[in-house]
Amino acid sequence: MAEDGRRGDEDERGPGAAHQVFVVMECLLEKLKVLNYEEEVLAKHNMKNLSRHYFVSSPYLASNPGEQFYMFTVIAAWLINLAGRPFTEPQEYDEPNATVSNILAELRAFGVKVDFPPSKLKSGSGEYVCLVLDRLAEEALKRRSFSFRRPNYPTETTEEESVTEDDAELTLSKVEEEMIEEPDDEENVMDLETLKLRTTHTEAERSSKPDEILESTVDATEWNLEVERVLPQLKVTIRTDNKDWRVHVDQMHQHRDGIKSSLKEAKSYLDKLQEDIGKTQEKVGSREKYINNQLEHLIQDYRSAQAKLSEAKERYQQASGGVTERTRVLAEISEELEKVKQEMEEKGSSMSDGAPVVKIKQSLTKLKQEIVQMDVRIGVVEHTLLQAKLKEKSNMTRDMHATNIPEHAAGPFA
Repeated sequence: MAEDGRRGDEDERGPGAAHQVFVVMECLLEKLKVLNYEEEVLAKHNMKNLSRHYFVSSPYLASNPGEQFYMFTVIAAWLINLAGRPFTEPQEYDEPNATVSNILAELRAFGVKVDFPPSKLKSGSGEYVCLVLDRLAEEALKRRSFSFRRPNYPTETTEEESVTEDDAELTLSKVEEEMIEEPDDEENVMDLETLKLRTTHTEAERSSKPDEILESTVDATEWNLEVERVLPQLKVTIRTDNKDWRVHVDQMHQHRDGIKSSLKEAKSYLDKLQEDIGKTQEKVGSREKYINNQLEHLIQDYRSAQAKLSEAKERYQQASGGVTERTRVLAEISEELEKVKQEMEEKGSSMSDGAPVVKIKQSLTKLKQEIVQMDVRIGVVEHTLLQAKLKEKSNMTRDMHATNIPEHAAGPFA
């Protein structure tokens, strides 16, 4: 039922929810780099740099839960301190549950809603670990008044088509510049002005001639000699530019031809390889069928032996369960017997030992001495009390005589 609920949540969040944790981890790493965690955390604890997907839980990534959980607690404590709240840095042997609860308490203090159990953080990796560190990193960046802004891309100025010149095209101005740059080693150099005058003169003559079929009267050999003489001057070199689209098109055609030729060669090899693989599969299938037919009775014997083994294991488990119970009862009886033996030894040692009798005699002697001393003290006190009573009685008698004698003496004189 839990797996069905989890699948339902993933369906609601969309197909890309499983890969969202990779994006969160990459953003978290960038925020940690902004906060300079290499010097303040890694260098302090002698740790290696985090990879792009260090806290991501995936079966395709290597994991070390103990190391990841310790790294998570250290970075979380550092971020909480950066965010302005004091937090003691956890140690490697601290209680994981207490550490996680303290981190979540600090996260709730920042106003973040925690709707997942703390046990999700004990593995040291996963979606909730990345979420907690990301929110703490945001609070630390807010404390430093840092915020990410959109990049400003430079505006590209598009030049007018009339201004741009194609280096691959041959223009009269470029020809003139190249002719000026080249040294005049030859004596017979054609002048452009003279060429223009000849061209205009020829056009004028053509316009003056009537419209009829023109036949050449120049000898072919002389024409070839003139061409050979003028040919070095007619050569124009055009510098190739790698940015030219014509070069790119030529390269594309060359690559396409190369791919086609390579594809033809590779296709034959692949077809041959496919045929070999198909034949090998057929051979393997036929061998498997033959082996299965030959070993069918052995397989049945193996299954029956396996069934007997399972029954024997079950009986052994039942017997071992009874033995375990009896062993436990024997251990309890042995423990009680040890207690009884210990009590008997203590009583026997106390009965055979004469030290208590000696102690009793010493106590009686001391008690008699104290009684004698007490009797003496009592006699002294009684004697003192008797003396006090006698003294008090004598004083009373004296006082009585002192009061009675004057009365008799005053009687006759009255």
